[in-house]
Amino acid sequence: MAKMNMLQAINDALDIAMAANEKVLCFGEDVGVFGGVFRATSNLQKKYGRSRCFNTPIVEQGIIGFANGLAAQGSIPVAEIQFADYIFPAFDQIVNETAKFRYRSGNLFNVGGLTIRTPYGAGISGGLYHSQSPEAYFAHTPGLQIVVPRNPHQAKGLLLAAINDPNPTLFFEPKRLYRASVGEVPEGEYELPLGKAEVIKEGTDVTVLGWGAQMEVIAKAVERAEKDGFSCEVIDLRTILPWDVETVVKSVLKTGRLVVTHEAPLTGGFAGEIAATIQERCFLYLESPIARVTGMDTPVPLVLEKEHLPNELKVYDAIRESVEF
Repeated sequence: MAKMNMLQAINDALDIAMAANEKVLCFGEDVGVFGGVFRATSNLQKKYGRSRCFNTPIVEQGIIGFANGLAAQGSIPVAEIQFADYIFPAFDQIVNETAKFRYRSGNLFNVGGLTIRTPYGAGISGGLYHSQSPEAYFAHTPGLQIVVPRNPHQAKGLLLAAINDPNPTLFFEPKRLYRASVGEVPEGEYELPLGKAEVIKEGTDVTVLGWGAQMEVIAKAVERAEKDGFSCEVIDLRTILPWDVETVVKSVLKTGRLVVTHEAPLTGGFAGEIAATIQERCFLYLESPIARVTGMDTPVPLVLEKEHLPNELKVYDAIRESVEF
């Protein structure tokens, strides 16, 4: 297997998808010769031409409206929103058109071939306009898939699955891991299952659940916790919508405890949905309250970014308090 960082894995996935099907198109702000602000689309325009990898105007609503139109006519568009923070001008197109297109026609027409890629999250000192984690906004919308990879291997397999899947998908990429996360990635095409969580590590005392960049934080917190004798089961949700309820339920029935962590603020965060569902399904088996370790209910600050984020010490404290409750 080749060794890649996350950007290289994403670029490789796009390259494979475009080579396999001429209907696959990549577009967004500066994705052409420049290769995107993070270089995720490097060399794709050179290889496939300006008709298949091209720049758009700086108008997010237009990018997704255009993508919806292409997908409705049979193309397989992969649209890039330069930062997840910029996705809000396109919110109407995504939740009122992308998500509902097939339902308004009884599936006579749809935009199922659409994938929207966007880098999300903090950790690069981007301040309040380049650090948001908006997955929960879209998780409220039936008709969408929401996918968040944690490393290069996952990023390539999940992105290829999203592009080939007959449902519109929002693909959130943890930008602080773009170059920091390096690992072995299979060469050639492969897919990882959408809608299926992965049990990364088995344990008996507490289930620790997250997605995306937060999985690296969980790994450090669990290493610290296990030195103190706490046995942790670690789950990467991978797909926020639809999320894999059964895998999480099975784990919590075994451990009796759950810690959920994400970068997004606490109020209205997706951890709340998970906690509500798990207490309905596992109430009589819970040994302690379900814990949520999240970003603060403030915009992401520049100078105090580290204090704002749910770091390994905060996750470790939640693990310890849950087990010792």
